Amino acid sequence: QVSSARNDIRDCSTDPPYLPSTVTNTTAQLAALRHTMQAHRVHAYIVPSTDAHMSEYISKRDARLGWLTGFTGSAGTSTVTQDRAALWTDSRYWIQAERELDCNWELQRTTSIESIVMWILEVVPVGGNISLDPFLFSIATWNSYSQALHGSGRTLLPLETNLVDQVWGDQRPPPSSSEIYILPAAFTGSSWQEKVAGIRQQMEQHVRRPTAVLLSGLEETAWLFNLRGDDIPYNPVFYSYTLLTNTSISLFVDGSRLSVAAQESLHSHCPGPLCVELQEYGQVSAHLRHYTQGTVTVWLGTEYTTYGLYSIIPQEKLLEESYSPVMKAKAVKNAREQELLRAAHVRDAVAVIQYLLWLEKTVPQGQVNEFSGAQHIDALRWAQEHSHGPSFQSISASG
Repeated sequence: QVSSARNDIRDCSTDPPYLPSTVTNTTAQLAALRHTMQAHRVHAYIVPSTDAHMSEYISKRDARLGWLTGFTGSAGTSTVTQDRAALWTDSRYWIQAERELDCNWELQRTTSIESIVMWILEVVPVGGNISLDPFLFSIATWNSYSQALHGSGRTLLPLETNLVDQVWGDQRPPPSSSEIYILPAAFTGSSWQEKVAGIRQQMEQHVRRPTAVLLSGLEETAWLFNLRGDDIPYNPVFYSYTLLTNTSISLFVDGSRLSVAAQESLHSHCPGPLCVELQEYGQVSAHLRHYTQGTVTVWLGTEYTTYGLYSIIPQEKLLEESYSPVMKAKAVKNAREQELLRAAHVRDAVAVIQYLLWLEKTVPQGQVNEFSGAQHIDALRWAQEHSHGPSFQSISASG
């Protein structure tokens, strides 16, 4: 290999190309995906970095972009055709992408949908199909692609079969099997039954009189039922959907993972309007399709609902707002929650002050770097009462 001027980033202009050790060889993944695309008559396939709940952080099982490209940044979009592949990401990740992408990939230094569509129009002939998984794209993002491609002679084709999952196969990490547990009453300020009653009251008072609220954001269901999990690093949530109607509650989740106390809590008012019916996580689409055959109105927040779920509901039966009534209720903290927030910040401040004192002593001795420093502050935070770990990976830098 020819030595690169910067040996930690790729150089695809040399023969053979220079690739640092941090690069992932993606030739096999791309070949398998392209074979599957041909079988589905897809000319370009778009892969995002998010999950089916529009989560900011995702689990390893949902890291499709990382598996396909080798790029491990938290934000990006890739598009693959039969002879080209490109990754779009923002300026935070340009150097990282050059360290992780092999020469199968073009790096596009922007995130705009217009840029992605311009590239697609350049490489996909008229009559071609551009496909994506509608359960991984927000309503707004789908609409942006649809409008940008309108009149171009290309078809935007939603495919419910995720082609990356199909080729990932048995190598794809399994779903989480860890326990879903109750948040103790001392930390909530209100029971889940009180929260449900409050949402139902909002439904009754709304001028449209919605018959149901659909919850897709993972923190919405976790907050509503005072339940927690650890399906996604740094986030106390679990994979779920909720359909709350005037008279019933359907929770779509892997019920085998609920702790005994959680099951007892959810079933304590059965039968009745406060009885939580457990449904399989994967059945939400079929259930919603069946429910919307009736005379109903479904209230949802567009920020956390995918186009896949949204498109199931007939337009005349939709009540759309940017955020669901649950997300808005969650944003307004009760007195107990406010007290707990202040106490948590005091405990965190103690850890930070301990850390600054430690840095004053150790940095002049040359005994600390960014990584060991991040590890140390994590340990100090873990030592505080009630700690369940940091809310994001420590971002530590100097010089």
